[in-house]
Amino acid sequence: MASFITPRKGTSRRHQTRPMSEINVTPFVDVMLVLLVIFMVTAPLLTVGVQIDLPKTKANVVTGQDEPLAVSVDAGGNIFIQDTEVNLDTLVPRLIAITGKNPDVRIFVRGDRAVNYGRVMTVMGRINAAGYRKVALITSQGDSAPVEKKKKSEK
Repeated sequence: MASFITPRKGTSRRHQTRPMSEINVTPFVDVMLVLLVIFMVTAPLLTVGVQIDLPKTKANVVTGQDEPLAVSVDAGGNIFIQDTEVNLDTLVPRLIAITGKNPDVRIFVRGDRAVNYGRVMTVMGRINAAGYRKVALITSQGDSAPVEKKKKSEK
C-alpha cells in the first residue's frame, strides 16, 4: 500500500514528497501471534501417540511444572517410551540415556485396560529398580467401569 503525504502550507508544489514505500507489518504480526497461540495450545495435546484404552478412576489430577516422560504398555503388552517401541530389557538403558541419569524425572506409566496387571507392574518395577523416584500410573478421569453384582438366589 502506498500513501501520499500532503505538503505543508506555504511550500510549493514543486517540493511535494514522494509516496511511502514501506510495508504495513501490523497485520503480519497479528497473524503470527494468532498462530503462536494456536501452536502453544495444540502442542501439549500431541505429546503421546500410542493409543491406549486407559482405565477410569475418580483420583485427583496430578499437577507439575516439568514435562513428564510417558512409558506406555498397549493391549498386546508392547512397551513404548513416548512413541518409540522398546523391549523390556532395553527400557532402563533408554530411560537413562533420555533423562541423563536424573532420578527426579517424572515418569508416567500408561497401561491399557486390556493388558495384564502383572505386565504393567513389571515395567514399573524395572523403572523403580533403576532408581527413578517419581513413577506414577496414569488413568482417565470419570467413573470406573460398573462392577457386576451377583444376585442372591431366591428361596
